[in-house]
Amino acid sequence: MLVVDDDPTVAEVVAGYLVRAGYRVDRAGEGPAALERAAVNRPDLVVLDLMLPGMDGLEVCRRLRGQGPVPVIMLTARGDEDDRVLGLEVGADDYVTKPFSPRELVLRVESVLRRTRPSPSPAPAPRPPSAAGLTADPAARRATKDGAELALTLREFDLLVFFLRNPGRAFAREELMREVWGWDFGDLSTVTVHVRRLRGKVEDDPARPRLIQTVWGVGYRFDPAGREAD
Repeated sequence: MLVVDDDPTVAEVVAGYLVRAGYRVDRAGEGPAALERAAVNRPDLVVLDLMLPGMDGLEVCRRLRGQGPVPVIMLTARGDEDDRVLGLEVGADDYVTKPFSPRELVLRVESVLRRTRPSPSPAPAPRPPSAAGLTADPAARRATKDGAELALTLREFDLLVFFLRNPGRAFAREELMREVWGWDFGDLSTVTVHVRRLRGKVEDDPARPRLIQTVWGVGYRFDPAGREAD
C-alpha cells in the first residue's frame, strides 16, 4: 500500500493506522516519487493527497491509471463538490476530506480492497444483471451499454450493479451508502456525485435522466423502461 502526502505528520498518522490494521505501507512525499515507487512495486491501493508539490494528485492519479488498474482513495483538505468530481473523473475510487477520522479511512480502505480482490473460492457466478441495454458483469468487473464497454470507476460499477438488481424501487442516499458500499457513516454528497457521474455514462441525455431518476424527498430510482420522471 502506498501513502502519498507532502505533510509528514499526516503521512505518519495514515501510515501508522494502516500498519496497525495489518498492511505493509510505503510512503512518498511528492508525485514523481510516488510514480517511481508504484512502478517498482505495484501497490494494492494508493492513499493520495490532492495538493502535492510539483505534480498535483489529479495528475498522479491519471498516470497511475495509465500504468494499470489500482484503487485510489483521494485524501485532501479541499472538500468542494467540484474537487470531488475532478477526483472521480480521473479515476479515484473514494474521497476522504481532511480533517478525517483515521479509523474511517481504514474502513474505507478495507471496503475498497474487498471489492477489488478476487475471492479465493468463488461461487458459480450468477447471470450478469441487465436492463435497458445495460449489462454489468461483477465477475469480470465489466459493464456495457448497447454492447459498448463503459469506463466506470469501482464505485460507479457497484452502483450500477445495485440499480440493475433492484429496478423500480426508490432508495434514499443513506440506503445506497449502506447497501452499495457498506458505509454506515460518511458524506451523503458523495452519493450525489457518484449518481451524477454514472448518469453521465449511461443516460442518453444526462441533463434529462430517464434511467436513474431523482425521487424528490426520497433519493433515486432505477427505471429500466426509461419513462419520463414525474
